[in-house]
Amino acid sequence: MDEERALYIVRAGEAGAIERVLRDYGDKHRATFKFESTDEDKRKKLCEGIFKVLVKDVPTTCQVSCLEVLRILSRDKKVLVPVTTKENMQILLRLAKLSDLDDSLEKVSEFPVIVESLKCLCNIVFNSQMAQQLSLELNLAAKLCNLLRKCKDRKFINDIKCFDLRLLFLLSLLHTDIRSQLRYELQGLPLLTQILESAFSIKWTDEYESAIDHNGPPLSPQETDCAIEALKALFNVTVDSWKVHKESDSHQFRVMAAVLRHCLLIVGPSEDKTEELHSNAVNLLSNVPVSCLDVLICPLTHEETSQEATTLDELASDKTAEKETVLKNNTMVYNGMNMEAIHVLLSFMEKRIDKGSSYREGLTPVLSLLTECSRAHRNIRKFLKDQVLPPLRDVTNRPEVGSTVRNKLVRLMTHVDLGVKQIAAEFLFVLCKERVDSLLKYTGYGNAAGLLAARGLLAGGRGDNWYSEDEDTDTEEYKNAKPNINLITGHLEEPMPNPIDEMTEEQKEYEAMKLVNMLDKLSS
Repeated sequence: MDEERALYIVRAGEAGAIERVLRDYGDKHRATFKFESTDEDKRKKLCEGIFKVLVKDVPTTCQVSCLEVLRILSRDKKVLVPVTTKENMQILLRLAKLSDLDDSLEKVSEFPVIVESLKCLCNIVFNSQMAQQLSLELNLAAKLCNLLRKCKDRKFINDIKCFDLRLLFLLSLLHTDIRSQLRYELQGLPLLTQILESAFSIKWTDEYESAIDHNGPPLSPQETDCAIEALKALFNVTVDSWKVHKESDSHQFRVMAAVLRHCLLIVGPSEDKTEELHSNAVNLLSNVPVSCLDVLICPLTHEETSQEATTLDELASDKTAEKETVLKNNTMVYNGMNMEAIHVLLSFMEKRIDKGSSYREGLTPVLSLLTECSRAHRNIRKFLKDQVLPPLRDVTNRPEVGSTVRNKLVRLMTHVDLGVKQIAAEFLFVLCKERVDSLLKYTGYGNAAGLLAARGLLAGGRGDNWYSEDEDTDTEEYKNAKPNINLITGHLEEPMPNPIDEMTEEQKEYEAMKLVNMLDKLSS
């Protein structure tokens, strides 16, 4: 009934009546995602009628109402089949300022039309294969990049940027050819990196170092959403970029890694949004060549050094002082290097472990990232070793029992998901410099058997990668307990009582004769 009334007004009514009836329809069906199949033909005709209205010279408010209803109807894939034509796509491109005309973004009154047009395009491209093909034919990716350049430094049009980026993400997700076009022809890597810089309001203090205001306000919801969409689009653009071939590529990836470091050190408007922001940053960092990830850590600035911040090495025996220093200086220091970003990644990893679900999607990216960083960068590995595998003192409990990061990771080494347990074991193995004896000390032979068997190291030895030869320092508590540690379980066990001590002489003689008889049967 709603469709019939709306269709009648759209076909015969004037702009004001069309606006009112479509506004009512939109308000009623705003949360509708499943439609009755009986009204399918009416919805198709309503879509066609809306496109006919959009080509007319109607007020902006009427255009917005038309586009809102079109966005709702475009959730139905069947409705899109007859209306997804080149002419209709061009109508939406024109309204979204994506046509070949040199349209400016000066008229604020047009912004709602642009935003709604982009929303419609997102739905249509996602739900229609024909629209995806037309996007290639109309060179939509290039038009989206041009629109981004127009609003790159304009903070008051975040909604336009957000849905432009979302559409760019969808195109690069659905068409692999667009990824290479974005990367090389359209210079999407520097463009999207600049969008992130703008969203985070980054002020550079050095080539790859930005100023961090720990007391500054959190990102606004609009800035956070815009940054998340840019991170997702960048992930698609860089998904095949694990090797660097040119110096210019290396520089661009280092700039992007520095922006992502800044991203990890700021917060969003809520805890959930902050986690989503950091999750997308982790995914993107996984695409950055590992040689460029050294910018995640940086030497202390002159001001930080003058504050006489005590490094974590010097505080290994005083946990209370360590916490006070971190809070006092708002920084995490190790060997004269600022480790804030790595500490955030470690905390992010622990939160994902504590969730207890979706390990493959939520945990493996950050574990893989920390593993590669540790393998390639000595300072990162030593800092993570200090945090995850500190010198052993209490060996009375099994390695998998407890609430420390080490305990949680050791439990993952026997997880039912093969990919999860492999990456958890690999991370600990790299922290131990791929030395079997060191790994067994922290995990026990039983937990490490799967990794060692896969690598052919059950008999001991070390992995193929080279690490520095600095030796681990064992605590006095560990040295005293070491002779009594069970190598299989990895913890200290009380000596088992000798059963012979409590036997009488007759019992001992009986057991001896029983053993002789068993050996006789075995030999015969």
